Amino acid sequence: MVAATLTSCNDDETYADQLESENKAIKSYISTKHIKVISESEFYAKDSVTDTAANEYVFFHNSGIYMQIVNKGCGQKIKRGETTRVLCRYTEVNILNGPDSIQSTNNVLYYQAIVDKMTVTNTSGTFSGYFDTKSSLMYQIYGSTGSGTAVPSGWLVPFAFINVGRPANATDQLAKVRLIVPSTQGQSNATTAVYPCYYEITFERGR
Repeated sequence: MVAATLTSCNDDETYADQLESENKAIKSYISTKHIKVISESEFYAKDSVTDTAANEYVFFHNSGIYMQIVNKGCGQKIKRGETTRVLCRYTEVNILNGPDSIQSTNNVLYYQAIVDKMTVTNTSGTFSGYFDTKSSLMYQIYGSTGSGTAVPSGWLVPFAFINVGRPANATDQLAKVRLIVPSTQGQSNATTAVYPCYYEITFERGR
C-alpha cells in the first residue's frame, strides 16, 4: 500500500494550458491560505528569516518556489564539500486537486516506521541528493526524477538556509520548512502531469 493518489495529464491540454492551470492553482492556494509573499531581497535583508506569524513565504524568482522557514533547526548547515545523510518526515499536497488534497505522507500512523532517508551533497553551494531506495516512501512512489536524482529539486532549496542537526536537549528543534513547488522543480509525476505541490518537511541529520 502506498499513501498516494497520482495525477495524470489530460491529452486534450497543451503544455501551455497545463502551465496556466498550474499557475492559477498556485495563486488560488496562496489566496486561500492567506500567504504573504515577500521578495528575495526582503528575505535576505531579514537574515533569511520568514515571519510565520504573518504567514510569510519568500518567492524565488528563478525556480518559482515559495518557501517558509518554520524553524531554522539545530546544529550546523551542510558545509561546502560535505556529503551527509538526512532524515525527513513530510506531507505532500497536490495543489491542483485542492488546497488540502494530501497525496502522500509519512506522518500518518501506517507509515510512521518509515523515515525518508536521503544523501545530500553540497558542491560549491549547489545541493544534490538521492533517496535511499529501500527506506524512503518518496522513492517507492515516484522513483527518480527526470534530472537523474530521486530528490525533487524543490526539496533541496532549503539547505542553503537551514541547519541540519540532531536535537541534544528539549530546547533543540529540527529544521522545518513549508514549500510550494511548481512542476518543473517537483517529483517525477508532478513534472510529467504538470501540477504543483505543497510540502511540509522536517530535516534531521542522520548518523
